[in-house]
Amino acid sequence: MNRVAIITDTNSGMTVEEASRNGIFLIPMPFNIDGETYYEGTTISFDEFYEKQTSGASISTSQPSPAEVMKMWDDVLKEYDEAVYIPMSSGLSGSYQTSYLLSQEDAYDGRIFVVNNQRISVTQKRSALDAHEFASHGRSAKEICDYLESVKMESSIYIMLDTLTYLMRGGRITPAAAALGNLLRLKPVLQIQGEKLDAFAKARTTSQGISIMISAMKKDIEERFGNDRHNVWLYIAHTRNEESAKALRAEVLTIYPDLEIEICELPLSIGCHIGPGALAIACSRKENF
Repeated sequence: MNRVAIITDTNSGMTVEEASRNGIFLIPMPFNIDGETYYEGTTISFDEFYEKQTSGASISTSQPSPAEVMKMWDDVLKEYDEAVYIPMSSGLSGSYQTSYLLSQEDAYDGRIFVVNNQRISVTQKRSALDAHEFASHGRSAKEICDYLESVKMESSIYIMLDTLTYLMRGGRITPAAAALGNLLRLKPVLQIQGEKLDAFAKARTTSQGISIMISAMKKDIEERFGNDRHNVWLYIAHTRNEESAKALRAEVLTIYPDLEIEICELPLSIGCHIGPGALAIACSRKENF
């Protein structure tokens, strides 16, 4: 039986400790902050990142260099026969395309399989955990890759922003639109499903935004996931907003009291675009091993 390693990156929201605990290899994502490069979870903490962001630092996202990716692959292939690499969605970053091209090199052909299942944050983490479970059941790297790509649309993330300021800084909306939205205290709800980050709804209050996210999640469970709450993973995620995340979890548990609902941080690749204070609900279909 081939030994199959599972590799992902910190766009999954997985911490170094969590990856180690679950037997998953983790590549930290780089950020350029005021001309210096930092790596998520290793050379900069979440607190430090948001402190720099709120103070007005210039922040841009990047992707791991080919050398960094290949070093991880080379190290892993010293111990494993094959590996599955799960980067963030190809619709949100060039990481997949770069990694796929690298995997076609002779040294990696047939040994490294790069997954394009168009996920990010907790749904990407879920893919990595599922992949590890599949590997423990003897599935090959190609089988795992093919399966994850076949279920790539079986997840959703709904995110309510606390402010429009950071979308404006990133050039996604105009300064005038951000100023008006903040003046009206709008709480936009965004959706990540498949390869795109799209506007989903506009709320006038936090409670209305939460209601919109919960209704969207319930609709997904009822219409996309077979109306079986035991057939889905549910997550509450946030950007430096843990107390509100706990309150949201408690509200969701009044609807689904028998489910385990994990609270986690959204990765910095999302946080750099939306800023602190955001709340999210994520769901994905459970896989059968």
